[in-house]
Amino acid sequence: MSITPYDRDRPELQKYLDEMAESGFTGVTMRVHDERGEWVGGAGVRKLGETAKPPANVHVRIGSNTKTFTATVVLQLVAEDKIALDAPVADYLPEFGLDPKITVRMLLQHTSGVFNFTGEYYDDGTFAPGIPATTAGQEWVDNRFKTYQPQELVRLALSKPVRFEPGTDWSYSNTNYVLARLLTEKVTGHSLADQMQQRILGPLGLSDTVLPETSDEIPEPHTHAYYRYEDAGRHETVDVTRQNPSWISTGGDMISTTQDLHTFISALMGGKLLPAPLLAEMCKPHPKVGYGLGVFVQDTGENGGTVITHNGGMAGHAALMYSTPDGSKTLTAALNYVDDAALSMAEAFHKATQRLVEEVFGGGQDGAADAAAPAQ
Repeated sequence: MSITPYDRDRPELQKYLDEMAESGFTGVTMRVHDERGEWVGGAGVRKLGETAKPPANVHVRIGSNTKTFTATVVLQLVAEDKIALDAPVADYLPEFGLDPKITVRMLLQHTSGVFNFTGEYYDDGTFAPGIPATTAGQEWVDNRFKTYQPQELVRLALSKPVRFEPGTDWSYSNTNYVLARLLTEKVTGHSLADQMQQRILGPLGLSDTVLPETSDEIPEPHTHAYYRYEDAGRHETVDVTRQNPSWISTGGDMISTTQDLHTFISALMGGKLLPAPLLAEMCKPHPKVGYGLGVFVQDTGENGGTVITHNGGMAGHAALMYSTPDGSKTLTAALNYVDDAALSMAEAFHKATQRLVEEVFGGGQDGAADAAAPAQ
């Protein structure tokens, strides 16, 4: 279906986007596919200080939506008997000295207990830093073009205390997905980027989706991302659209568009990427927060429905990805904002996603928005 840059036939959706721009998001574009067809809307600006609106199919760093793509590749390898879902990760990656109780499933479900290399937030309110991530203020800004090797991130995480014994609890950790990347590369002998292209991006025609590895570029068209920090008592805001995403690695480094995210999640949920038994495993939620294998399984409330989702935020960029379990209805969005060490946009992000899910899918709960607020 051809679309105008912004279709105006659904004012109730456009109203939410306008309110998101007023709440602090610098630029927002959203795409909805449902029984009424396809709708695209946007609000805000492409760049601070200018008036141009965000393009309809803008490129954005998708943050933790990367995890869903990565989990899909791992599960495809499980389907091919190249990886066993409940085998110890140490069998594949002996060089790290991992606890032999940590299985591949635990990586994908965040139940390994391994320290999060971007920093750990504990229940008592304390924070244990990892690498200089976006919680580090100017230190992150000054290091944003630095190249980190994935092995370096894993070794840093493994030098820290574990969060809990493997399999006994749930805690979101980017380290799990860097290990999943290294596992994939060890088993296949090829980079995750190559595997992603061969298995998902090529077959689905996702020509606007990139696994950038260490490249600091983002394809056009794109909106701009910002980061605010304090320097000698003054607040400085810098454009961080260009950055080397190796600091987050497979925790959230991919770039995509709302169209490609729609194509991906609808194909995944429609059974085009995984055999039915493994798709069912992917969508089997952990009781603590409803996380499956690379996706959140979210109850939409009174209507008794379910959405499969993963959101992600990454230094002034964010993306939303929601689908019904059969892939027939989707919501995808690209967001830009001014990030900071205090994660000041987290509450606005949470409220906005809740309201959008309620409007499009008929209700919403909290888990997916909480765990994927603008990322650390």
